[in-house]
Amino acid sequence: MTSEPLTYATAGVDIAAGERAVELIKGHARSTNRPGVLGGIGGFGGLFDLGALDYRDPILVSSTDGVGTKSVLAWTTGRYDTIGIDLVGTADDIAAQGADPLFFFDYLSMGRLDPDVAATIVGGVAEGCRQAGAALLGGEMSEHPDLMDAGEFDLVGFAVGAVERDAVLPREVAIGDAIVGIASPGLRCNGYSLARRALLERAGRALDDPAWSGATTTLADELLRPSVIYAPVLAALRAGVTVHAFAHITGGGLPGNLNRILPADADAQISRARWREPEIFAEVQRAGDVEDSEMESVFNLGIGMGVVLPVAEAVRAVEIVHAMGHDAWMIGEIVDGSGVVRIERA
Repeated sequence: MTSEPLTYATAGVDIAAGERAVELIKGHARSTNRPGVLGGIGGFGGLFDLGALDYRDPILVSSTDGVGTKSVLAWTTGRYDTIGIDLVGTADDIAAQGADPLFFFDYLSMGRLDPDVAATIVGGVAEGCRQAGAALLGGEMSEHPDLMDAGEFDLVGFAVGAVERDAVLPREVAIGDAIVGIASPGLRCNGYSLARRALLERAGRALDDPAWSGATTTLADELLRPSVIYAPVLAALRAGVTVHAFAHITGGGLPGNLNRILPADADAQISRARWREPEIFAEVQRAGDVEDSEMESVFNLGIGMGVVLPVAEAVRAVEIVHAMGHDAWMIGEIVDGSGVVRIERA
């Protein structure tokens, strides 16, 4: 029995495609350069000189996360240009601790490596990095033909930032503090398994249908709406008011994230009547007959970041957020309690 010699390509991995993809993304990475970056894409590791920045006593803050099953919608629709922005939005985890994002790494795994698709996805990552003020310092692309179908991909990122030791958040959260909520126009990267099951399977909706009755956008438009990157507005708030805490509202919703910054003797009292919830959340709830408590524990419901600060500075905080181009509302307050989030429904 004879056969042709095996190669990596016949086993499903195209090294040449990977090399072409790397060449295509080098320009994207260069566009994110900031002070502290040494060298460029192509080394064994990314180099960053923290001494090039004006920190007195810096603490490094890091996090890693991915886009989850939002990637399913990207490959189903062939719309790859904003999913990278969503990925960088996960770096707001470090901004929520008072840090300035410094650099970012991405990991893109595909069933079959398409250099043009990869370059489009990483182009979105670069756009997100520019918005966040972080350098795209490196990354990895892999081809996994036995784990994924040809059109499928997964996208994960890793962020590093720095904050002065005496400015790490949260700190000094107190009874009577106000909670300001900063708007999220969409789901960000959370709750997509439930949203897809409710809208596409149970309700039998198509992605090119109107998002809801009378909508001028499609369901795909709303579900692929890119995440807001909050790092710049958080920096403006730190400079303009006395911030006691930020809470990044991701998986777990308001109850599962505001509780992370509460003292043991305090609760967060929230009123859903105080902000405008984007219609896409109500559409998911109707399509899946989802209980209010489930919606609150899965989705952000239109609040992507919570800001805890002295009540006397809440109006100024809202003004700063508006000046940065985002909606914001005073959505609640810190009250006596035991470390839980209480949500009053409209």
